Amino acid sequence: MEMERKDVFDLVLLAALWGGSFILIRYAVPSFGPFALILVRVGLATLLLLPILIVKGQLGEFKRHWFHACVVGLFSSAFPFLLFAYAMISVSGSFASIVNAGTPIWGAIIAYFWLGESMTKNRILGLLMGVVGVVILVWGKLDFGDQGLGWPVLAVLGATLMYGISASYTKRFLTGVPPLVTATGSQLGSTLVLLPFGVLFWPETMPSAAGWMSAMVLGFASTGFAYVIFFRLISRVGPANTITVTFLIPLFAAVWGAMFLDETITVRMLIGALAIFSGTALATGMLKGRKAAKSI
Repeated sequence: MEMERKDVFDLVLLAALWGGSFILIRYAVPSFGPFALILVRVGLATLLLLPILIVKGQLGEFKRHWFHACVVGLFSSAFPFLLFAYAMISVSGSFASIVNAGTPIWGAIIAYFWLGESMTKNRILGLLMGVVGVVILVWGKLDFGDQGLGWPVLAVLGATLMYGISASYTKRFLTGVPPLVTATGSQLGSTLVLLPFGVLFWPETMPSAAGWMSAMVLGFASTGFAYVIFFRLISRVGPANTITVTFLIPLFAAVWGAMFLDETITVRMLIGALAIFSGTALATGMLKGRKAAKSI
């Protein structure tokens, strides 16, 4: 499917919103803590998406698929959001967004073992390139001492693994289900699971007005509204074109990070990003050889 000007605008807007989410988390998580912040994030997204679901007359469809829609939310929202929130107490949003760009690589590996999807030579090469990129990024950071970044880095990697699981779970159990049903169910399921933990770990000191503003933008804009744009793009231009947003997110995360948090991009991050982006492009079929690659 060809992308029209409005589709390109939506793609850039989506990248800006999701790139901004890394910076918003890093700004707000010290005030809220991971559990409380992510509860606010998914709760606000649910408040935005649920009325849209009802207005569009898809409540009956949701009732038929609520279980799997809510379960997929654990892997697409609750768990990865928590892991990112924990990690970004210590690592930069730019670093996390670059590692996040390798999510399709996990998706391809999990789909191969779980769903039996074929592996082409290009895909295998892409996976290896992506792994090399991740190694470049995390090399020297896996120190698990008191001052080390080992656990935060593993949390970022774990979040991308969760996204890969969610992709295969969605394809296995929710194929053909309206995207808005999946999006709403994922946020509702995440809210219900995180509610007791968010209440238990609610900060003793009320977060500042700026912290609340960041959390609200994170929930309504970078999650709820972003999901609407994401699934609208899938319906108009297809998943292959939509997934190119993965390459734009780190750019916006770097820009927002430099503007608001004085984050810097290192040479190692640029080299790692190049390897991850190239590997993801090969693994997802965005870059293809002159001849069709043989599947295994």
